Amino acid sequence: MHEDDPADRRRFLKSSLSTVAGVASLSVASAAARRSAAEVPRKEPGPDGMEKAPRIRFAAVGLNHGHIHLQVEAAVRGGGELVSFFAKEADLVQEFGARYPQARLARTEDEILEDPKIQLVVSAGIPDERAPLGVRVMRHGKDYMSDKPGMTTLEQLAEVRKAQAETRRIYSILYSERQSNRATVKAGDLVKAGAIGKVIQTVGLGPHRMSPKTRPEWFFERERYGGILCDIASHQFDQFLFFTGSSRAEVVASQIGNVHHPEYPGIEDFGDVLLAGDGGSGYIRVDWFTPDGLASWGDGRLTILGTDGFIEVRKNVDIGGRPGGDHLFLVDQKETRYVDCKDVPLPYGERLVDDVLHRTETAMPQEHCFRAMELALIAEKNARRVGLASA
Repeated sequence: MHEDDPADRRRFLKSSLSTVAGVASLSVASAAARRSAAEVPRKEPGPDGMEKAPRIRFAAVGLNHGHIHLQVEAAVRGGGELVSFFAKEADLVQEFGARYPQARLARTEDEILEDPKIQLVVSAGIPDERAPLGVRVMRHGKDYMSDKPGMTTLEQLAEVRKAQAETRRIYSILYSERQSNRATVKAGDLVKAGAIGKVIQTVGLGPHRMSPKTRPEWFFERERYGGILCDIASHQFDQFLFFTGSSRAEVVASQIGNVHHPEYPGIEDFGDVLLAGDGGSGYIRVDWFTPDGLASWGDGRLTILGTDGFIEVRKNVDIGGRPGGDHLFLVDQKETRYVDCKDVPLPYGERLVDDVLHRTETAMPQEHCFRAMELALIAEKNARRVGLASA
């Protein structure tokens, strides 16, 4: 499920319970019994056909965003075993428990943090709660995978940096538009192989469909989600750093605004950024204006310009007619071609589990993780504000 699929969000809301967590626990057991075994994530088989033993045990705390499923799936692909979960909201508890009946509902967050057998905690809580949870996780000797944005203020980033430096635990952020999109992973392989020469610029577009009736209250509160450049555009900052290979970068200019939704004063529905890095330049545009006529929550695009060609990734839809997502187009000095990415592996989960076990940084360098969010937070803080459009 993706963050911006209205049908999935409606399913969340329709399953809403008025019971407290104790009653929800009973509902979880009942729903799990009805759940088809085919919907339960399974361990990958080994060479002999037998299931592999789990490499790590992990738990989920905070289920407020649909990206939690991408996070669980990534950890499971990497050899993780989901053993427990906790959330304050009874409706989210029931839905998650039905989807993952192998996981036990913890009575409290502390029950998970104090379990010495749990090595990794994943969270897609309300954005402004993710960094404080991550600090608690690291100070309990565990590694942490947050949904994006991994923090909502520069002050939170400073606290996370401090705790990470002191504990030497992993604070990873799943920038899913790169790490969970097969075409974007393939683009990384092609760039590394020199398919378009030296990268000069990235253009990242992140349009989204708002569907306000399907959204929780915190979605409309800027202090909770951090602003549009902090939230949505964190994906594009990550991709800019990754594809240009920039280790240093600055925000040249940024702007944000609520240009068309006065009935939701806490929403920023448009933002864009101009970037300069030591490996290339970048442009980012994000918005909440995907029309209902598009058969996707958003026509997310990434264009990577090189000295010998360019790559365009159409992440979710090809308006030219090809079905599904993960579309990649490559133009070089010889030809224009379409690259099929449906079988491209997603290495983030396996690499993160490797990092948990071996104390390495193969899934994502820690400084890259923080720098992408730092750029997003600076762009948000210093942005020029665009006013509402006239009627």
